[in-house]
Amino acid sequence: MGGKLGFLVCVWFMLCGFCAGRFVVEKNSLRVTSPNSLQGVYECAIGNFGVPQYGGTMVGIVAYPKANQKACKSFDDADISFKSKPGGLPTFLLADRGDCFFTLKAWNAQKGGAAAILVADDRTEPLITMDTPEEENADADYLQNITIPSALISKSLGDSIKKALSSREMVNIKLDWSESLPHPDERVEYEFWTNSNDECGAKCDAQIDFVKNFKGAAQILEQKGYTQFTPHYITWYCPDAFILSKQCKSQCINHGRYCAPDPEQDFSRGYDGKDVVVQNLRQACFFKVANESRKPWLWWDYVADFAIRCPMKEKKYTEECSNQVIQSLGVDLNKIEKCVGDPTADVENAVLKAEQEVQIGKGSRGDVTILPTLVINNRQYRGKLDKVAVLKAICAGFEETTEPAICLSGDIETNECLNNNGGCWEDKSANITACKDTFRGRVCECPVVHGVKFAGDGYTHCEASGALRCEISNGGCWKKTQDGRTYSACVQNDSKGCKCPPGFKGDGVGTCEDIDECKAKLACRCPQCKCKNTWGSYECSCSGGLLYMQEHGICISKHDTEVSWSSVWIIILGLAAAGVGGYAVYKYRIRRYMDSEIRAIMAQYMPLDNQGEIQHLQIMGNNPLSAEKFRGPFSVDRDGTERAVVFRCDGITYRSGFAPSLRVPEFDFGVIYARHCSQQRDEKEIMKAIY
Repeated sequence: MGGKLGFLVCVWFMLCGFCAGRFVVEKNSLRVTSPNSLQGVYECAIGNFGVPQYGGTMVGIVAYPKANQKACKSFDDADISFKSKPGGLPTFLLADRGDCFFTLKAWNAQKGGAAAILVADDRTEPLITMDTPEEENADADYLQNITIPSALISKSLGDSIKKALSSREMVNIKLDWSESLPHPDERVEYEFWTNSNDECGAKCDAQIDFVKNFKGAAQILEQKGYTQFTPHYITWYCPDAFILSKQCKSQCINHGRYCAPDPEQDFSRGYDGKDVVVQNLRQACFFKVANESRKPWLWWDYVADFAIRCPMKEKKYTEECSNQVIQSLGVDLNKIEKCVGDPTADVENAVLKAEQEVQIGKGSRGDVTILPTLVINNRQYRGKLDKVAVLKAICAGFEETTEPAICLSGDIETNECLNNNGGCWEDKSANITACKDTFRGRVCECPVVHGVKFAGDGYTHCEASGALRCEISNGGCWKKTQDGRTYSACVQNDSKGCKCPPGFKGDGVGTCEDIDECKAKLACRCPQCKCKNTWGSYECSCSGGLLYMQEHGICISKHDTEVSWSSVWIIILGLAAAGVGGYAVYKYRIRRYMDSEIRAIMAQYMPLDNQGEIQHLQIMGNNPLSAEKFRGPFSVDRDGTERAVVFRCDGITYRSGFAPSLRVPEFDFGVIYARHCSQQRDEKEIMKAIY
């Protein structure tokens, strides 16, 4: 008895550290649709048992029994059933608070056929969270079997509903969990606050079973980037005045900084609370190291394997057993040991200190005080710790239409597109639909098929658009093949719309009819022309042995045809002669140009007859005025883009003229003329001498 008393005293002191915190009651919406006097939206608190329909809604009628109004007894004893009749709405049982556990009320309501239970508070106060009972008072046989959702409503709303029912008015209610969890984007962040202790009764067993059952789904979601998971562990600290007490020494590490309750609630036997803290720390460090190696999902394997291989009841809840599990999973043991540190040292542990800090709620998130606790998108989950129930809650945290395939399986939600295509547009012939199944229901949204986007309202109309639209069901346009010809009203160059091709008339969608060009006198209108209508076109011919010229739409005689061909040949021969003449001129100019080049080269080595008194010098290098670099009587400096003509007149060397190329015969030398030798030659004579 003294051991248990010491345990309770220590727990009381440990809890004092969180007295300033707050517990947030998670709520969902309750809408009364009838009678008119009660119409409106009310808040109700989600029970921490059963299966809340996160992301969904439930509509039903309220029943308040004449007997067993607190639902503490089985309704079978009173021969009362809440099962709905075929075609009728589900029944929500209204029960009064008091005399028994909330969970027992829900269990009796479920056995009686109710689809949900509403518990009316018996006092005027803020809403509270209905939780499962303490383990010593719990009947584990039924706790895990509760599947209906539960909600606590205020005393005033409960009294109003009872009054309406007593007046024989039908009360219709819609329970709405669609906004109970935030769903901002395509990734869900969730936390699991748990414990390595496996000797705390039904709750510990439920935690271990949940980890084993949920492991596969959790790892798929994590590996594909749909979720970001983080495990957490609750610890308390021991007040300074009791650090040296037996209770703190047996339940705490690092000199009273991090504590956990004794697993058996008895200090005289079994494992101590400090053993639980150390194993919690090892699990937290395992996640830290695995996460740093980009394999955070290995945490699920470690916790599941540790529960199987290292149970308390077999005296294997040890560091040695933990190390064996860690090594089997290929995680760096040295890094984990470094993270754990020395539990006996009077120092802080960075991991456990961070865990204590995040226990305190911020913003809309309350303190974490219940084990186990799931926090999804910063909101605490309420309900049964079950694979399907938790997966539903996580799926409710995705932005609509971004849910992974696992959220759309038949075990998780109902595919509303299977019933009348969800009321959305569809093309049965092409097997294309605008109905998109989501976890929360369905959306009617024009699809994208093979890179082709459909545009429309999604309900009554969707039309292929874009460059490739004709590849999908011909863009929704008319198309037909006849007499070996295929015509389509879909135009690839148009982003949308249908237009009958030339030779047809109609809306382009349902029909395009052939136009009789002959009857409408739209073609073959010359006096001698004959017209024959074909599907989508026409054929023109001529009477009296005449020939039809399609480009002119006329009929001509064969003699005219021969004359025409003679003219054509004359033109062709004329063009050929012009080409030959042009080529001869080109060759002549090339020959003259080559002659001038050859003369220029020869002039470097010998005087020519028409060279006159002007001698042209070749300059090698960038400085054309350096006399020592002059070579030969004639050439041009070619440094960069500058071209300089250098010549000698009366024994004096001159440099002048700039041009992109001296290979252009029409080049105007500008200043290269009688400025230096005007007494002998004018400009034309100088040019003649140069060329």
